[in-house]
Amino acid sequence: MKPKGTSTKIGYASQVVGIPGVKFKTTRLKNVTDEKLIELIHSNLKSLDLIFDYNIKNNIQMFRISSDIIPFGSHEVNTLKWWKVFEKELTALGKKAKQHNMRLSMHPGQYTVLNSPDLDVVKRAMDDLLYHTRFLDTMNLDASNKIILHIGGVYGDKKSAMERFIKNYKRLDDRIQKRLIIENDDRQYTISDVLEISEKENIPVVFDNLHHASNPAHELSEAEWIIESRKTWAEKDGQQKIHYSQQDPTKRVGAHSQTIDLKEFSGFYSRLPTEEIDIMFEVKDKNLSAVKGINLLVVPHIKYLEKEWGRYKYWVLEHSPQIYNEIRQLLKDKKSYPVIEFYELIDKALENPVTGGAAVNAAQHIWGYVDDIADEKTKVKYEKEVAKVAAGGSTRSLKRILWQLSKTKEQQYLIDSLYFSEIY
Repeated sequence: MKPKGTSTKIGYASQVVGIPGVKFKTTRLKNVTDEKLIELIHSNLKSLDLIFDYNIKNNIQMFRISSDIIPFGSHEVNTLKWWKVFEKELTALGKKAKQHNMRLSMHPGQYTVLNSPDLDVVKRAMDDLLYHTRFLDTMNLDASNKIILHIGGVYGDKKSAMERFIKNYKRLDDRIQKRLIIENDDRQYTISDVLEISEKENIPVVFDNLHHASNPAHELSEAEWIIESRKTWAEKDGQQKIHYSQQDPTKRVGAHSQTIDLKEFSGFYSRLPTEEIDIMFEVKDKNLSAVKGINLLVVPHIKYLEKEWGRYKYWVLEHSPQIYNEIRQLLKDKKSYPVIEFYELIDKALENPVTGGAAVNAAQHIWGYVDDIADEKTKVKYEKEVAKVAAGGSTRSLKRILWQLSKTKEQQYLIDSLYFSEIY
């Protein structure tokens, strides 16, 4: 294991788990109007601001903004000059990110294909890249805040497809070029292919470990490929960035896991050739795994695990009372820092299905904090829902009662609990 307190940043992508009030909205194409777009963008930027606040509170210094933040951002149906209408809000968000050293990025989707032989597809890709660039530019962010792109398709002739990518890259606006970075994919373009393109056009390269495992280039080791990728990053581009994910054992090759196994990540991190590297986690539980990774790398102190336990404890309790008690015992030694064991127990607990008895037990723990403000009608409703859950029914209605009472009583400790994450 490398020394703690490194220069490494760990981030996550696009969505969040367990942050009340965060919801990104869109609409159907046929319903798009300027008024509707203004409403949606306003709501989405408010959610982004809440995510920034969460990231700051949890020392998360890297985040990928969803491409859907501006609905139909590069589509011809969106004629709103949103970068002017929301300039004040976007500038404020950018200022907050810069003040807290939060590095941002965006990642256009699979239909943004710069090397397509279809000129209409290429035109749409260029429009989409301009949209993403305009968003980051309006936030007044420097060139270390990037846009990630895959090379695209092979179309029966990889060499010609790579040449076409380079040709179309040269046609891009300078504003796009200064932000664009490219990564290896899991089926067609290996890290070797991507570095070959980078060498010709000086484009920074992102190494993706799971894509490399699925679509390897065998000439060098993983660490050596990371070193080669590092050489493509100039000072203006910021610290080298890589993507990290783990294979979901139950799904197709290349599918991301539900959460990060911290022991596996610890091994990966120990093999990295440098600590001066930023790591974007691509994982389904998003921010939860990012905090895991950060807590692995901090200067050890039990307070970090105690803070996490405050958020997880009732969620764990409804899944496994036994593991709940094991974790409580684990955290009694205030001089220790069993970070890997702590998260292994949490992961193990959350794999267990929720049973009626355990669900009622967890609910009653929370009820004890808020029952004093419940009126008779709410108490009756609570008891009815407890009976349903005890018989094997859904916990959602019961949790909604407890959630409303927690908010009314302003019990921040409960409001922050991941126990409620399924009902936000």
